[in-house]
Amino acid sequence: MKIDIVMPKMGESINEGTIIKWYKKVGDSVKKDEIIYEISTDKVDTEIPSPADGILVEIKAYEQETVPINEVVAVIETNGKEEIKKSLEKKEEHSTDQVGSVVDLPMPKMGESIIEGTIIKWHKKVGDAVKVDEIIYEISTDKVDTEVPSPVDGVITEILFEENDVVEVGVTVAKIQTKSGYVKVNDSDGADEKEVEKEEPAVQKSEEAAPKQVKKITSSNKFFSPVVLNIANMEGITQAELEAINGSGIGGRVTKKDVMKYLKNKGTVQSTSAPSISRTSITETETIPMDNIRKRIMEHMIKSRDTSVHVSEVMEVDMTKIHNFIEANRDRLLKEDNLKLTYMAFISYAAVRALKEFPLVNSSIQGDNIVMKKDINLGIAVAVDPNGLIVPNIKNADEKNVRGLAKAIAEISSKARSKGLSPDDVMEGTFSITNYGVFGALFGTPIINQPEVAILGVGAVVKRPVVIEVNGTDTIGIKPMMYLSLSHDHRLVDGMLGGMFLKHIKETLEKFDVSVV
Repeated sequence: MKIDIVMPKMGESINEGTIIKWYKKVGDSVKKDEIIYEISTDKVDTEIPSPADGILVEIKAYEQETVPINEVVAVIETNGKEEIKKSLEKKEEHSTDQVGSVVDLPMPKMGESIIEGTIIKWHKKVGDAVKVDEIIYEISTDKVDTEVPSPVDGVITEILFEENDVVEVGVTVAKIQTKSGYVKVNDSDGADEKEVEKEEPAVQKSEEAAPKQVKKITSSNKFFSPVVLNIANMEGITQAELEAINGSGIGGRVTKKDVMKYLKNKGTVQSTSAPSISRTSITETETIPMDNIRKRIMEHMIKSRDTSVHVSEVMEVDMTKIHNFIEANRDRLLKEDNLKLTYMAFISYAAVRALKEFPLVNSSIQGDNIVMKKDINLGIAVAVDPNGLIVPNIKNADEKNVRGLAKAIAEISSKARSKGLSPDDVMEGTFSITNYGVFGALFGTPIINQPEVAILGVGAVVKRPVVIEVNGTDTIGIKPMMYLSLSHDHRLVDGMLGGMFLKHIKETLEKFDVSVV
């Protein structure tokens, strides 16, 4: 016979309870009055016993899941062993993973040289249901800010890091339970864990053995049951005070008894919160923390400075042919092909042609070896509000013409500004271009984007008086002129190679065959 275990009614005004911990798993034997699970309501925390002898054949609710009263949370089979075995086998036929599986959510790898990321924001909390591809959290690296989706349907059972924590690539940051049921525990560890609960005070247990708690208070990493929160609200206990209380419950959880003891001896627990600073105390200066992307950029730039031997050279380019073509065809191309043609498309095309001619500039250094890259993946630096910089890249840029590059540049720029970049968009770049001319700067000396060996800087195209030759005679003319700068790693790209590479780009732009656009 099957007996349903329901969420009990713990008071006249109580209509739901939260499951704090399962003490049994599917397949376990239970005796009448033996504790099966623990619940919390806004009035009381309590342990729920089994109503009969039998086998636990189904668990329907998670730890940390809030369930309405009288809803079934588990099922016990009281028949003989053969009937119980058939019941379990029948259930397994309908669900290959009855108790569910726990899926680890790791810090993703967002680039070839990226070894860590910073958690900017959690969009979900423990106990929240998630759908596959639904955004769970947002991260920042020195290359990209991005939102990380759920790989499965399920419920968040554990969040291991707080916002602003820096986490190494591959380290688990959260766990998702894929089916209704208890949080799965390694069988080999189960017995030892129970013994620890019997023999040691709960506050001495390791974090790995500690169950996750019920409710999260703002940005705190501690969790408190509804009954504790209710007392705290009624008595005016602050978050800092709650966090400072030493819990005597399972895993160091603060219990009702702990809160009542604190109230009795109020004033003996020291708050760990930082002292507030009056706005009037700030006079001529104000110190504010860097945002995460700025810190990542800082670290990446310092690493590049300390890795590559930077040398820069500048050449002036006459952009007349390209300028005239854009002016004459801008509206037509926008109307016919929805294409916004800019100087960057032509400059990118010329850079790709130069990389094919001088492949060493498209390589990288690995110890004492030179790694020659077969693909040309062109990185385009994109400024992101309020003060960030991201370098997504166009894969196989040598396979695109000017129009194709214009569309690709527009696409990755849009994705970068809307935080829509994928890991693939920022990985495996081979050469980068930064356009500081968009802000009116004439030229600059950019820092190499590691592990590349060179970066092209693009200045503003401005009309200037220049000396031109007409029929063998020097005269002054007005030309749209641009400075290009190349910063290169002198460990591999010396002055001659850098000069030849930059000159190739200059000549391609000045003699551009606009008929192929």
